[in-house]
Amino acid sequence: TACDSYTWNGTEYTESGVYTFESQNEAGCTNVATLNLTINNSTTSEETARACDSYTWNGTEYTESGVYTFESQNEAGCTNVATLTLTINNSTTSEESATACDSYSWNGTVYTESGVYTFASENEAGCTNVATLNLTINNSTTSEESATACDS
Repeated sequence: TACDSYTWNGTEYTESGVYTFESQNEAGCTNVATLNLTINNSTTSEETARACDSYTWNGTEYTESGVYTFESQNEAGCTNVATLTLTINNSTTSEESATACDSYSWNGTVYTESGVYTFASENEAGCTNVATLNLTINNSTTSEESATACDS
């Protein structure tokens, strides 16, 4: 049994079968050798994947786009070469600062207190975008005045 090919008596065989080889023995008589050959074939496979930030394939984590291969043994005991064409898209972040009086509306929410707020959404690549808002709220003040008027 062999994978892909087998060389016997100077001949390479790539298919299973029964083969014979004639030669002369030490006594000068014909010797017939018989080979019962089983050829198992190596295999290949291909896959394409897209991921955000990283992708784990066959126990390895990949963080960059590329073409990767992984060799293993197939069911017949021969080599299997798997090829992965990988596209890694990255998550993004953004940060902004704002100052407002009394309230501030950001991404559909109204904020009335100063603070640091985050908003997660999907970027153009289909990955996470985390926006951070550094917000300062200044409150309006009210004052009361009393006035007394005199007749002139």
